[in-house]
Amino acid sequence: MEERFALCVLLCCVAANVGFSWAHVNGFGEQPLSKIAIHKAIAAFHDSASIRAHPVLLGLKGEDTQWVTVNLVSPHPSADDWLGVFSPAKFNSSSCPPVNDPKEQAPYICSAPIKYKYANESNSDYTKTGKATLNFRLINQRSDFSFGLFSGGLSNPKLVAVSNSITFANPKAPLYPRLAQGKSWDEMTVTWTSGYDISEAAPFVEWGLKGDLQMHSPAGTLTFFQNDMCGSPARTVGWRDPGFIHTSFLKNLWPNTVYTYRIGHLLHNGSYVWSKIYSFRASPYPGQDSLQRVVIFGDMGKAERDGSNEYSNYQPGSLNTTDQLIRDLSNIDIVFHIGDITYANGYISQWDQFTAQVEPIASTVPYMIGSGNHERDWPNSGSFYDTTDSGGECGVPAETMFYVPAENRAKFWYSTDYGMFHFCIADTEHDWREGSEQYRFIEQCLASVDRRKQPWLIFAAHRVLGYSSDYWYGQEGSFQEPMGRESLQRLWQKYKVDIAFFGHVHNYERTCPIYQNQCVNTEKNNYTGTVNGTIHVVVGGGGSHLSDFSEVTPNWSLYRDYDWGFVKLTAFNHSSLLFEYKKSGDGKVYDSFTISRDYRDVLACVHGSCEATTLAS
Repeated sequence: MEERFALCVLLCCVAANVGFSWAHVNGFGEQPLSKIAIHKAIAAFHDSASIRAHPVLLGLKGEDTQWVTVNLVSPHPSADDWLGVFSPAKFNSSSCPPVNDPKEQAPYICSAPIKYKYANESNSDYTKTGKATLNFRLINQRSDFSFGLFSGGLSNPKLVAVSNSITFANPKAPLYPRLAQGKSWDEMTVTWTSGYDISEAAPFVEWGLKGDLQMHSPAGTLTFFQNDMCGSPARTVGWRDPGFIHTSFLKNLWPNTVYTYRIGHLLHNGSYVWSKIYSFRASPYPGQDSLQRVVIFGDMGKAERDGSNEYSNYQPGSLNTTDQLIRDLSNIDIVFHIGDITYANGYISQWDQFTAQVEPIASTVPYMIGSGNHERDWPNSGSFYDTTDSGGECGVPAETMFYVPAENRAKFWYSTDYGMFHFCIADTEHDWREGSEQYRFIEQCLASVDRRKQPWLIFAAHRVLGYSSDYWYGQEGSFQEPMGRESLQRLWQKYKVDIAFFGHVHNYERTCPIYQNQCVNTEKNNYTGTVNGTIHVVVGGGGSHLSDFSEVTPNWSLYRDYDWGFVKLTAFNHSSLLFEYKKSGDGKVYDSFTISRDYRDVLACVHGSCEATTLAS
């Protein structure tokens, strides 16, 4: 910890002139797979060591997830022995790319495992008996699997034994659909992953009203390659073929109508491969007066339900948040995950793991994402921050795996409507300052809303461009991302943004309605009439390690919580909004407020929102 703090101090001095933020450092956490020095692995096979995995064939009933039992025997057991899951199953040097530099030695293993467990996890007597039985939960990831037993711990791995290979009945099956709003309110997009290139099969979605004639909508197909990555580990040991990502656009939907759908691939021999059947409710018409419920959070990441990888409890709240949303899914209409999506950090296999984790949610309601530092940032890649937080991904997997209605997905800012809500989603990993392309988008997005039809105007972004009393922001003395609100607070006030949401800081905090560092409304829980300012909310407790608060509590901070959670907004009608902060652990409400107002309250001038007038005008 002392070494990390010293490093932080050193880097802070270096980065001070480029607006680098340290709000994330104390809540960062290392990607568990990065602890494995797989490039240093050597062969140390022993005739008396063995691994047997079963069942050999998975998904015989169409399952995309199945438990596997692994029995292992080691003649020289040690407490730091570990078992890695590899896919493809053949992971020795024959699969490594050639080394062009004659001074470099080709690695024995060139790809990190998908996940791992210590051999003694289920048997405390392993070091005495040399025998253990471990259970892994595998998802279909377009290839076969095998297990490798290593001695020497994570830092000096020595491969002792390799198991038999196992595979899913159809490893190429279409899986993990994720819905997203299209560019118009009556369009839903369906994105999924498969092993089928368009040279093998034509992708499409079969959909329609239940019991009616079903329509077929074709899908576009994308993928990305190892040389698309910007650096290591994404370009080296973290690389794994992502398969093919397909997106179909379901158009001319009837508002609030339930549709069923399933994903299909038409093979060249005339046969079909089908997914399960799913359903979704189409978006309400913009301005429609009906019950509308929105969930917002950031920084969730993924975790393994079988306990793999959790050497340091890497994403301690991730599964709790996921499970709470699944339990309440019938009362949720749309989800916004505002940055730091998977924390894959360059280990591409983890994107499949994440899409599998959120599949029950994302296949049922639109799952809208924002861009965070762990998706985008890489030196000299065009990101606003010159950090290595993306692990060499530089935005490519996020932009490909998920659809957002942006004009250019490499510039991850966009607007979307949901009934009485208008959302302006910014991309903090690109320049937002006045005069920039994104600044012009933000102003246009805020200015374009018709508040008579869509009274609830929401701004969201990953890094805190508004207000946060996070420990590191407090150290900087700014309580914000450097340069954050300098350009944007005038826009929030001018266009009367109701709530601005941010992630990046892994906790929960709500401010008073605020403008230029001052509370402009004394109410705390029930706002009526003209609110006079924007309420700022940090909701970055989706799952990753929590961030400490500053010891100083600013006067504008109304509620702070050091825990995992998410926010739910419920619009009852054009004049009544309920805000609730719920903890992921129990799903109960721990902070809430209401806004009640009429359209004339939105028109009222507040400081900085109306142009100055004179008698002459």
